[in-house]
Amino acid sequence: MIVADERNPRAMALKAALAPMLKPQPEDLCLVIGGDGFLLHTVHTHGLDLAYLGLNAGTLGFLLNDVVDVERTAKLINAGRYQRRRFPVLEGRATTVGGDVHALTAVNDIYLERASGQTARLELTFDGHLAVEALVADGIIFSTAVGSTGYAFSAGATAAHPTLSTLTVTPICPHQPRLPPITLPRGSRAEARVISPERRPVRAVADGRQLEDVVHLEAALGEERLCLAYMEGHDFTARMIDKLMRA
Repeated sequence: MIVADERNPRAMALKAALAPMLKPQPEDLCLVIGGDGFLLHTVHTHGLDLAYLGLNAGTLGFLLNDVVDVERTAKLINAGRYQRRRFPVLEGRATTVGGDVHALTAVNDIYLERASGQTARLELTFDGHLAVEALVADGIIFSTAVGSTGYAFSAGATAAHPTLSTLTVTPICPHQPRLPPITLPRGSRAEARVISPERRPVRAVADGRQLEDVVHLEAALGEERLCLAYMEGHDFTARMIDKLMRA
């Protein structure tokens, strides 16, 4: 199966050039052509039972394979010269004002952000220990190691190597206290409770999918894993240097 971002002319051109060269692929392999955001959208559309081999037709393309030569890329795919790697996903439980509980899943991150002109006020708890009684900020980001190179990195978090099983917690524009990002190991659980949600409404966003009027969020690495495929010679450390330190 080949899925390309129809809104991206580069993706559609790459699909048109690549498709005639490809042999039938394993049924559980999905070729995704686009940017990082489109890959996440495709994963949430088709689920975690497939392996996703992403081809970069976007900008950063941190989760994807770069395509320098279309013909060589086709030969590598046809020969199965790629490696499947599994990455933990983030699981969240969000409670809204009415008491409804929503299960959230994210490859990159789940974050809370203010939904009005006022800052959010959040109580933060890590593994049952009260960390902050009232964080005054634009919000808070809970991210996987893969997601730590995205929004969390822009908000000041340290980029984690994508093969690590970590949960990174990063405040968004904190005013008081000046809480630094913190990284927790697999098995840890982070919670955020919204203070005065009627006056300071907050929404949750999981890999770009929004949920309004959230009053409480729990986040932890789940047991399910996302399978991504990378071409022969792919090096995650070199990727981080090229995309984040030399960009």
